[in-house]
Amino acid sequence: MADLLQLLVSGLSLGALYGLIALGFVIVFKATGILNFSHGAMLLLGAYVVTRLAHVNFLLAVLAGIAAAVALNLLVERVLVRSMAGRSALAITVMTIGLDVVLMTYARGEINTRVLPMGDPWGATMVSIGAVDIPLSRLVALVVSLVVVAAFFVWFKRSSWGVAFRAATERRDVAPLMGIRLNRLSVVAWVLAGVLAVIAGVFLATFPSSGVNVDLSHVALRAFPAAVIGGLDSTHGAIVGGLMIGTAEILAQGYQSHLEFLGGGFHEVLTYVLMVIVLWFKPAGLFGTQEVNRV
Repeated sequence: MADLLQLLVSGLSLGALYGLIALGFVIVFKATGILNFSHGAMLLLGAYVVTRLAHVNFLLAVLAGIAAAVALNLLVERVLVRSMAGRSALAITVMTIGLDVVLMTYARGEINTRVLPMGDPWGATMVSIGAVDIPLSRLVALVVSLVVVAAFFVWFKRSSWGVAFRAATERRDVAPLMGIRLNRLSVVAWVLAGVLAVIAGVFLATFPSSGVNVDLSHVALRAFPAAVIGGLDSTHGAIVGGLMIGTAEILAQGYQSHLEFLGGGFHEVLTYVLMVIVLWFKPAGLFGTQEVNRV
C-alpha cells in the first residue's frame, strides 16, 4: 500500500508538470490555431539558463530562465509567426518543427553530452509521510504547479484579458469587430507558454532526475498527448490529461515487473496508447469542442 501511495504522489506530481507543458500547447493553439512543436526546445533552453545562473541565486536564476524563454518566444511570434499571418496554420506548424531542429542543434552544441545539475535548494531531501518517503522536490513541484494552474484559471476567468482571450477563441472572425486585437492575444499566449515551459522544465530536472541534458526537450513530446487527450482547445482538459498520463506513466514504471509481457519500457509508450484509445472514442478529446460536419 505504501508503494502505491508513493507512486500515486509521484505520478500526480509528474502529471501536474505535464499539465503545465500541455497548457502551453493549448493556449498557443487557441490563440493562433498553431501547434508549437518548438515548445520542447524552449523548455530546454530556459532550464539551461537556470543551471548556468543557479550558483548565484536559484530564484533569480529561475526568473532569468523564464525571461530568456519569453524573449525567445516573443522573437518567434514577432518575426516568424506574425510575418506569416493569414497563411495556412499547418504551414506555420511545420515551420515550428524546423525551428525546433535549429534550436536543438544550438542546445546540443552548448550542452553536448553533459548533465548539468539544476542547483535547486531541495537536493535529494526526502519527506516521510507515514510509511511513504517522497522526494521534497516532487512535493514542491506539485504545490507550485497547483498554484500556477489556479492563478492561470483565475486570470483566465476574471481578467479582461482572459475574457478577450475566450471570446477570440470562440469566435475568431467576430472578435476584431468587438475591438479585440488578435495580435496582442497571440503575444500573451506565446509569453504564457514560455513561462509554463520553464517552470515545468526546472522541476523535471530536479531530484530524482540527475539534471539538465539535451533529452529534457523530449518531455514536451511526452506531454503533447495530454493536450490531445484533454482536447486541443480545452485549457482544463490539458491539466486533466496531464494528470492522467503522468499517473499512468509512473504506475506502469513502478509495476513494470508485472507488465513484462508488454515489453520493456512500456511506460514510455503508454501515454501514446492512451491517446489513441481516447481519440478512438472521442476524436476531439475528452473536453474538446466537437466539430459538426454536415453532409
